[in-house]
Amino acid sequence: MSTTAALPAAVLAGEEMAAPAPAASASSDEATAAHSRRKQQRNPASLYTNNVPAAETEIIESLPLETRLMVRRRQYGGFWQAEFILKGLAAAGASSWFQPETSDIFLASLPKSGTTWLKALAFATLNRATHSPSDGQHPLNHRNPHDCVGFLEFMIIQQQQQQQQQQEDDDDDDDADGRAVRGLYEALPSSPRLFATHLPYSQLPHAITAEGSRCRIVYVCRDPKDVLVSYWYFYKKVAATVPATATAGDGDGQADLQDDDTAGVTEFEEAFELFCEGRFPGGPHWLHALEYWHASQKRPNHVLFLRYEDMLGDPVGSLKKLAAFMGCGFSEEDEEDGVVDQIVELCSLENLKSKDVNKNGSTTRLGIKSETFFRKGQVGDWKNYMTVDMAARLDKIVEEATRGSGLTFGGESSLLLHKG
Repeated sequence: MSTTAALPAAVLAGEEMAAPAPAASASSDEATAAHSRRKQQRNPASLYTNNVPAAETEIIESLPLETRLMVRRRQYGGFWQAEFILKGLAAAGASSWFQPETSDIFLASLPKSGTTWLKALAFATLNRATHSPSDGQHPLNHRNPHDCVGFLEFMIIQQQQQQQQQQEDDDDDDDADGRAVRGLYEALPSSPRLFATHLPYSQLPHAITAEGSRCRIVYVCRDPKDVLVSYWYFYKKVAATVPATATAGDGDGQADLQDDDTAGVTEFEEAFELFCEGRFPGGPHWLHALEYWHASQKRPNHVLFLRYEDMLGDPVGSLKKLAAFMGCGFSEEDEEDGVVDQIVELCSLENLKSKDVNKNGSTTRLGIKSETFFRKGQVGDWKNYMTVDMAARLDKIVEEATRGSGLTFGGESSLLLHKG
């Protein structure tokens, strides 16, 4: 039976349940066991179980709901996650569906934090021996970065759908499950495979984050104020072009962007309030970043924490750091031949925006117009949309939530230093 179904909704919503104090005579072993039980209660990894789909769906539908800003979201493990992703991962039982390889690399972020750019840089760097960055036929010249690097959560959901369909087509085939899973991942280049994710660190499949895991994670964060403004314009573009009937579950890995129950947001001020409350998709933004920040401090050889602003300020230095972390550092010959500069140019916002596929095409993985993913990419653009009071309020929320962590968010006057 599903362990998720046995948990109270308060736990799934990220609320810490008060545990009774251990008896005075309790041994240290008992106290340790009690601590472990409390930690397990708070751990949202219970989403990934050998599932009972009906029970999982019932639990998920009991969680707090937010319908504004296109995507129906449920508060799970302290984060506002898209409902279709929660249901899809629960149905798939992601821990058993996805088994990482030791060389796997995961590019983590929240939307509008530099995801598209990071995908392009990582893909071009890892594949430079096969696809020279100076080659006019390079994949990034005719494919959107999101079609070069897929999202892990969408792939897990898609393979579960494939397996379900295969079982329906041939209930007597004992190998249907295994073939469906292998078929999806065999299509990926191996050693290393490259994935992306918007999931919080605490909600990644345990095999990725376990103490002995050799997987590598690259996280990119961005000033929360710029994230908000960028997402606001992304939302307006998508909301204007995606039919209200668009839903997930068609097997194409498309996002569940709108349905009849989602409510539109017409004013930036309302979006600002949602962001400050942490109710944006995947939010709270600052807690999402904080989880990966703590992981990078604890496991620096396995989690690299990047800042969008630093990448813009020093793209060459940032690319070298990224390449070294991924295990494919640049040689002296690479640098002499201009390979680093060629990758920086290939993946620049200006170059990607100029490609026909990103001006007129749509991503095959996400079903969204490619041009939607490209805007200004500037640091401090929030000042054109927020009042001083709005910026100060958001800065204070972030500062209080991250105080003492050492986490900083870059960006001119919004740099936050938290040294306790």
